[in-house]
Amino acid sequence: MLLQGKKLLITGVLTPQSLAFGIAEHALAQGAEIILTGFGRAKSLTERSAKRLKPGTEVLELDVTNPEHFPALTETLRQKWGRVDGVLHAIAYAPEDALGGNFLNTPWESVQTAFRISAFSVKELAMACAPLMPPGSAIVALDFDNRQAWPIYDWMGVCKAAMEATVRYLARDLGPKGIRVNALAAGPLATIAAKGIPGFKALAQYWGKQAPLGWSDKDSHDHVARTACAMLSDWMPSTTGEMVHVDGGYHSVGAPPVDTVEGAEGVLATPTPKEG
Repeated sequence: MLLQGKKLLITGVLTPQSLAFGIAEHALAQGAEIILTGFGRAKSLTERSAKRLKPGTEVLELDVTNPEHFPALTETLRQKWGRVDGVLHAIAYAPEDALGGNFLNTPWESVQTAFRISAFSVKELAMACAPLMPPGSAIVALDFDNRQAWPIYDWMGVCKAAMEATVRYLARDLGPKGIRVNALAAGPLATIAAKGIPGFKALAQYWGKQAPLGWSDKDSHDHVARTACAMLSDWMPSTTGEMVHVDGGYHSVGAPPVDTVEGAEGVLATPTPKEG
């Protein structure tokens, strides 16, 4: 099996609708041993999901805004496993006033919160686990490609772009230790987190028109989960600092086909040659 004997730390599991839940489910099916993280009142939801995944799956306390939790995580993993073969970072959050077209008015306090949780935590989690990670291990961070500006993503988009840069710098610094660090950029998926993004449904509906392979915000979770497992496995030994897309090919196309865009025919149509 693809992940036989691998010990994986998986963050971001809240409910069975969480993308991280699907990744954990596939990892278990491929032979991995997993530990989840959660914090605060939401930890009870994670523990409930852990039982659905596999009875006895442990959930460790990890609040990425609490610096004391990271050394505690390192020590617990050292005592529990002695090593960590793979880490999934699936944590992101932005206050309501940092999304939905409020970019110019968002206060620093909200930006700071979004950045710490969504971008800086990748570095913190990597440094907590790296001392336990042998050569050949991998860190995967869930992403939404932000090489361009999106109409609704605002400061979360800025934070995701920062996370993508963080992945590259971590790949640079952890590569000599044999640790791979990559981002997995998925298309829009129907999750609890997505419900908090204004205009998400419209984006998801539009996505399938441009993606050459098509896209379903409800049915593509499995594709993302399988790719994440491949990235955590030994089958991509020389890939690091990369953004791997699982988006139906949307990122590779500049615009949807003309026949799917109302009124575009006259703008993009090839002009008829004139005589003389």
